Amino acid sequence: MVFPVSSVKRHSLEAGMLFRRTCTLRRRYCTAPLLLIGIAVCLLYQMLMVDRNGFKSDSPATHDRNESVMTFLDHRHLLKDPERLVSALEAFQVDKVSSKRQAGVAIVLTGQLVSTATEVQLYQRVLQQRGYWVDLARYAETSNTVRQEKTDGSGWNLLMCLRGSERGCLRKISFSSLHPNQRINIIPALVEAFSEVGGVCRFQTDRRLAGLNLSIIPSACGKEGANPLSSSSLTGGDWHPSIHPPHSSANQHAVATVNVYVLVTSVRPLTAFLHHTVLVRSQGDKYGHVSELQLFFLDRLGPADLQRGLAHMQHVVSEVLLAATLTNEEASYRHSCRLCFQWLTFTLSFNASLSAVVVKVQTDLHFQGLRDPGFDGQIRKEFILEDGLHFLFDAHHTQEKALRLVEPVQASLRPQYGGCEWTNSLCLPPDDLLLLIQFQHQLRKPGPFEVLHPQVSSETSTLPRLLLQRLQQQEDSGKESESVFSAMFEQLLQYHHKAKIQSRDGPRGSVGRGHGHDSQNSAAGEGRCVDPHLRQLYTDPPLVLNPQFDPWLKEYRAEVPFDMVMVRVRPEPVSPHCHVHLDEQRGPRIVNYPVGLGNSRINILVMDESETEPVVMTIYTLHIFRENRPSLPMFAEYVMCGFVQDCGLVVRPDQPCGLEPLHGWRSSGEAQASGWPPCSSGDVPGRWVVPCLSCSDNRTCDWREVAWQPDGCYHPLLDRPQLQQCMMDRKVLFIGDSTNRGMMYYLMERVNVTLEDWDKAHDTIVYHDLNHGHTLISYSYYPQFWLDQSSRPTFEKALEQLIERSRPLRNSPQTVLVAGGVQWLNTRHLRTIQQVLEREKLQDIMVIVKSLGMGFHLAVDGIRSLSLASVQELDHVNQDVLTEAKHSGYEVVDTFSVTMGRYKEFLQGRCACHFHEVAKPSFSAPQHSTLRILRQEGESGTGTGTSDPEDHQNTWPPSNTSYHVRGPVNQVYSEILLSRLCDRSRGGKTTR
Repeated sequence: MVFPVSSVKRHSLEAGMLFRRTCTLRRRYCTAPLLLIGIAVCLLYQMLMVDRNGFKSDSPATHDRNESVMTFLDHRHLLKDPERLVSALEAFQVDKVSSKRQAGVAIVLTGQLVSTATEVQLYQRVLQQRGYWVDLARYAETSNTVRQEKTDGSGWNLLMCLRGSERGCLRKISFSSLHPNQRINIIPALVEAFSEVGGVCRFQTDRRLAGLNLSIIPSACGKEGANPLSSSSLTGGDWHPSIHPPHSSANQHAVATVNVYVLVTSVRPLTAFLHHTVLVRSQGDKYGHVSELQLFFLDRLGPADLQRGLAHMQHVVSEVLLAATLTNEEASYRHSCRLCFQWLTFTLSFNASLSAVVVKVQTDLHFQGLRDPGFDGQIRKEFILEDGLHFLFDAHHTQEKALRLVEPVQASLRPQYGGCEWTNSLCLPPDDLLLLIQFQHQLRKPGPFEVLHPQVSSETSTLPRLLLQRLQQQEDSGKESESVFSAMFEQLLQYHHKAKIQSRDGPRGSVGRGHGHDSQNSAAGEGRCVDPHLRQLYTDPPLVLNPQFDPWLKEYRAEVPFDMVMVRVRPEPVSPHCHVHLDEQRGPRIVNYPVGLGNSRINILVMDESETEPVVMTIYTLHIFRENRPSLPMFAEYVMCGFVQDCGLVVRPDQPCGLEPLHGWRSSGEAQASGWPPCSSGDVPGRWVVPCLSCSDNRTCDWREVAWQPDGCYHPLLDRPQLQQCMMDRKVLFIGDSTNRGMMYYLMERVNVTLEDWDKAHDTIVYHDLNHGHTLISYSYYPQFWLDQSSRPTFEKALEQLIERSRPLRNSPQTVLVAGGVQWLNTRHLRTIQQVLEREKLQDIMVIVKSLGMGFHLAVDGIRSLSLASVQELDHVNQDVLTEAKHSGYEVVDTFSVTMGRYKEFLQGRCACHFHEVAKPSFSAPQHSTLRILRQEGESGTGTGTSDPEDHQNTWPPSNTSYHVRGPVNQVYSEILLSRLCDRSRGGKTTR
């Protein structure tokens, strides 16, 4: 124990005077060295006592306060004088900023979560900020740190058992032998009490609860997915005879269910806190919404009865918690983990008068009732988890320093103080003392939490006093009783409750999200985006970001497999005053984003919209690279397989899907070798063919060798001289959307050898310099969907403008019109073409109709999306277009059949309908003379001048190309277009 400084000085002076008198009387026996030694001993004694006193007094400002706790404090006096109890606890408080040492080792067991999950990242970030060294593992059985636990408790300090790892923690960890510096996010007593046995909570089977009026239904720990508002859950058909909820609460007239989130920080004594966030679902609503606890009662009851409703709800939850802890034998262990904690979700059903009954109790936090539990639920969960970590560990350094103060001198001083086993002024074990310090600090800084238990007043409690007295009967010999220890907590609560009432006019603590800096930003910036950073980047499915997300890093990359065609993206800003938009300043905040093959880029704009003109403050960029189909090189032993459509999207139910063996075929080039004739039309039915080891597994195929094979014929592949000769002195007019534009640029690259000019044209553009100036290409974008419908040019008007810009034109097949798009074309447009050409005296030109194509089949936010039934109907529309076009004497290219089987191989673009892209290559590749091998490698790119290793496998073009049109699917139907444009059987003439 520490002595006052005055006592140290007095004893030192007395010892010095005694030594001096002795030397005076016996001067001849007191030599100078002996005198010096005596003085040194006195000084050393004084220094030691002053230094020991330094443990209790870190500064002169705390000296007076420390003198009041230099001797052991009588608990009876403390219970009558809570200010003295608070003063004693604050004597152990130290400035946490001055303690820079590492807090210890924290083990995070991820269980079912991957190490890159945002929840795991949250634990890592917050615990590292609290000074912990964080060790990740999947389960307790596989953690080296847990397996190599030292007997002195120095192996780890904090164990976080996340979803799926709880059972391993309960099996592996001995909770009854934990050291005071060790804590876990599981309280076995609560896990046991709220586990299901026979369809009820385990503690409800205890007959000692018979006759209690607990507001909880027996099936509160039943199976997941039960509807809390169902009449069967609230009627008395399955009541256990020991518990009878109030009739006013358990009836069929429930008006709302509310999930409240409880953080239990101790079971002996019971200390628990409510988070301000709740999940509310009204009767008749399919989904719930997030609200604040007080706002829920304020909206339902008004300001007059707000506190009454809140107090009633707190009593209901508190009594169930108290009963669960008292009836569980695990909680009776005196040396169980004092500082362990547990999250619980209580689902309450409220009737019209807002009387509550507990209908479900779950460990951990649950938000399944939200419309979007993957995002909204997970984000809300992480906000609450972060609040809890700050709430629990904000005083960590204080607790650790207090523990170091009372432990070192314990053994040497214990015999001097009346047999007290502990050396602190409260005569408490270190873990009990730390629990009191934690409770004191949490009451001072509650943040977004409200005390649930103990309660300020116990007069309204419906639990019999006999049950509460069980705490007093759990007293160990020679130690302070549990009742006295619990009374200390109640006194602390009363003290801070009075202080809160006295300062009720002061600023309110943060609520909801619990971030103090948000309120600071609001006050300082008056709603402005002061901190323009992201708190986290959420994706569904979860992406592995490289590097791992950090608010200060602005660029990230992720790789996804071929089958992942869409990702949902939701950035969450640090401050609610900052607004987030994707891709553009008016873009959505959350979006389903189609992931094309190769590189896709998503820009995330953090904006300040407090002024009239929004300002982009920060831009984050997410690059997503989607892999090609898994492919195996073709071996000697292989079979040819064919497919018309993918089983993931069965467009034609009357036809098979997936790979089927093609008996008798050895290669995709056998069509020409067998003497099949050239195809007479661009809509001859066909299929994709590919060599595989087995047609039952598409992962065994060499997808670099996939080719389009019409039935009974082939589409000739023209070499460049033939194509240039065919295009000599011709004018080709394209009208349509971006898919038609992709075919145009492919034609230009093939004819001109180089593609020197390229633009994502959305208007009319004319190219004069093709084929050494002997070929003209013009293009008009239709429809201009971004304009108001009343302002959009009609198809007739757009076609007339294109013709006018392309004049002079010859009324012969030397003039070619290519019309079509992904899905806008129908038979009315074909009749319009015929009328305009007759009116413009161009009825003898060659017309090629590009039919519809796959696209808009993904549920992308902001644009229309087609259901399976709509895609199947689109196939019928496409057949009508082809029939009408051929009836009018036009050539056709059936792009729908070609894209149908490879609908997943779209490239970047929100419509998921682009099977081409234009980029700058930095390589040369050989030109093939046949169509049967259409390389898939290199079909990806950013369009920004970068290249990938796969680029070197492209079939086109020579090395002097400035731009290159990529995409094997686009290449196939573009070559079909060229074969129809230069059909040798007609000598370049069209037949009407």
